[in-house]
Amino acid sequence: MKPILRRTLTISAAFACIAFAAHINTGYDHSADFGHYKTYSWMKVQAGDSLWQDWIVSDIDSQLAAKGWTKVESGGDACVAAIRTTHDQRTLETFYNGFGGGWRWRGFGDGMATTSVDITKMGKLVVDLFDVKTKKLIWRASFDDSLSSNSDKNEKKLAKDVTDMFKHFPPKPRS
Repeated sequence: MKPILRRTLTISAAFACIAFAAHINTGYDHSADFGHYKTYSWMKVQAGDSLWQDWIVSDIDSQLAAKGWTKVESGGDACVAAIRTTHDQRTLETFYNGFGGGWRWRGFGDGMATTSVDITKMGKLVVDLFDVKTKKLIWRASFDDSLSSNSDKNEKKLAKDVTDMFKHFPPKPRS
């Protein structure tokens, strides 16, 4: 492998890591008084397999417990729904080689361009909290993140991403 190509691949890998960092979105009902929610029940978890389902429930339960919420089998003040999906993210990378001599009137000078397609498996998690009495959505958070072929890495990444989702939960009351 030529040294220039090795550097290009290293730089491309660094950019790929940056591009696939978790993207977290949160939103909430500004009229909801989160101070009166103390208990919650699970409404639904859709994860594709039981490992992911267990990880999601465990991570969300941990975050809500840390915020002072108590899990009950049914009849909580709020209910939780979580849905996980996966998709392939395609990224095009083009490497230009041998374009010496600058621009020419009808295009590039002599040289070669090589474009490769990288496919990264991405996972998305959406977590919704509903007010049980009104059945209104009061809070939603979601993230997209790259998945690894290593189960342990995915479990750790999920825990970190769920922690980030709940970083500013519950929303502070408006003054």
